[in-house]
Amino acid sequence: MNQNDLLSLQDKMRIVQELVPGKQITIAHIIANPDDILYRKLGLDPAVEYARTAIGIVTMSPAETAIIAGDIAIKSSGVELGFVDRFSGTLIVTGTVSDVQASMTALTDYCRDVLGFTVCPITKT
Repeated sequence: MNQNDLLSLQDKMRIVQELVPGKQITIAHIIANPDDILYRKLGLDPAVEYARTAIGIVTMSPAETAIIAGDIAIKSSGVELGFVDRFSGTLIVTGTVSDVQASMTALTDYCRDVLGFTVCPITKT
């Protein structure tokens, strides 16, 4: 194959990416004292949510697990559900920093210990 054949082949090359869902939590992050613009960009009402002082974000697969995680989050502390998406596996909770931390710990522990998930560490900014 010469250089022109390789360039022609490269132009026609197509990459297919496929998600093979495992049992995992890929992001578990706490944002302490976020600016009110972040609440608005997330579709949360800053007048209601801003006083809560922290946002917790979790992504997981299979995506339906976000429903279970949301249930655990609200039962384990005083957080409010900001967003639950059973199609993307995203969960957003708001509350005090300590409540968000407690809910994130409870839901990651449950997913790891009961459901057998691979769980990332909880990070915080």
